[in-house]
Amino acid sequence: MELILFGIIKEWVTETDIDLQENNIQTVKDLKLYLLNKYPQLNSLSSYMIAVNQTYAEDNMVLSTDAEVAILPPVSGG
Repeated sequence: MELILFGIIKEWVTETDIDLQENNIQTVKDLKLYLLNKYPQLNSLSSYMIAVNQTYAEDNMVLSTDAEVAILPPVSGG
């Protein structure tokens, strides 16, 4: 599965390809837990969004090995 990283997350997360089967990742929630465990600095964010194949994803969405997953930090504008 390919990760596309944005903002501060791009500085913290060092991998862009994750083997779902090897890491026992089936859902978006599993991915979040994996990332939080491996990159604890993500805990400092108030929130972040995950999009799968260019659509915002809920925690229970099942991931596939050919998925394109984007991780987006919180944004503000004005």
